[in-house]
Amino acid sequence: MLHVRRLGMLGVFALLITMGHLSASAKDGKDGRDGREDDAIRTVFVIAMENHNWTQPANQFTGGIQQIFQNPAAPFINSLVNGTATAVIHGRQVNISQQVAFATNYRSVLATDGGKNPHIHPSEPNYIWAEAGTNFGVFNDNDPFSPASGNGALSNQDNQLHLTRLLDQCGVSWRSYQEDIDLVPNGTSFDNVVLPQNQWTSPIKSLSGNFVNGVNQFNGSTQFNYAVKHNPQAYFTDSNGGNDLTPANPLSHQYAPLQQLFVDLANNRVAQYNWITPNQFNDQHTTLAAGFKGLTGDPAKILQGDFFLQQVIPVIMASKAYHDHGAIIIWWDESEQDGVSGDNPDDLTHTIGEIVISPDAHPNEGGVPFASDAFLTHSSDLRTMQEIFHVTKPFFLGDAMHANDLSSLFAEGAIPRPDRDGDRRNGTCGGDRDDRDR
Repeated sequence: MLHVRRLGMLGVFALLITMGHLSASAKDGKDGRDGREDDAIRTVFVIAMENHNWTQPANQFTGGIQQIFQNPAAPFINSLVNGTATAVIHGRQVNISQQVAFATNYRSVLATDGGKNPHIHPSEPNYIWAEAGTNFGVFNDNDPFSPASGNGALSNQDNQLHLTRLLDQCGVSWRSYQEDIDLVPNGTSFDNVVLPQNQWTSPIKSLSGNFVNGVNQFNGSTQFNYAVKHNPQAYFTDSNGGNDLTPANPLSHQYAPLQQLFVDLANNRVAQYNWITPNQFNDQHTTLAAGFKGLTGDPAKILQGDFFLQQVIPVIMASKAYHDHGAIIIWWDESEQDGVSGDNPDDLTHTIGEIVISPDAHPNEGGVPFASDAFLTHSSDLRTMQEIFHVTKPFFLGDAMHANDLSSLFAEGAIPRPDRDGDRRNGTCGGDRDDRDR
């Protein structure tokens, strides 16, 4: 069994020493770019965060929901975008911000100036949207096979086109890393110990509670909280394996406990498309019962997620997969009301965070990360994944058809263009497949 110890910053940095070389130069991977396909992003790591605006019109740093941008409870996240983020990687001080670009005009899906558009809330519809460009009429946070109240409808989708279905069809590897899954049972609860791989299951059922033994390696708490609603691939039969909670589920190994991410990074065995979901404390969704580092309420939520990212991002950056045209995307799920009566989170006075960290990010301007004002939504991420992995056939999925992609956040040539890089070469899959041994 993989025993889990608390992974503080010193533990993370010790792990980095075992990994491949990462240059501190922001120009690594950019010199000599000529727009060829081999300049394009090859590996993506999406880290999903929760329930906070990047900017909002009121209560920016007070109240029940505060914005992330310039919030003192998010020192690491803000250092990424203000040019001051550093980490020790392989014994060297690296300016992470030299490899960062971020969005200033990222909106809730379907947002309009007056906010009179359909409202895609709560969390679950946004995760489904990130996978398919639509929410298929789902407006709840149910587990995939839990009937909705009233009509009994399931959130699980059968035989629908979505991103990981297209990736499978085209031989593009993907994996979903989820915190607090595949834990060793202990009475009515669990220990913070990961089961052997032959006992892993498809994580289609939420669970929460307190560990009998062990603490969370990022926040030091005994609390665990896995929510399927934050795991988009788990809502499609052809990527969750159906309503089967046993290790016999044929797709159980498309999912892995978060601890496995660090093993896969060290061994250069990550997939090409990696979705990473912290638990509901480390993704800024829920405050720990005892607060965090002296904070309570929303500032504690924000700091919990900020501290998680501060520990995990340098580990990914130290990997060979990241150095070889990799990209980290820090993604938030939805806009929120700012606490003022009548506030509409889906108008254009609210923005959502979107931060790219990559050797192929748009170059800094004026010594600070580039801030893109392109109009972006979750449909933009989906369109970009289809472009990166050459799965734009039979068409861009759902609302991705109408969206701007994320190319404004990347250097020229990092995001392939379907009409330039070959998505028309054959019936379903375009461009050359990445044949690295993974």
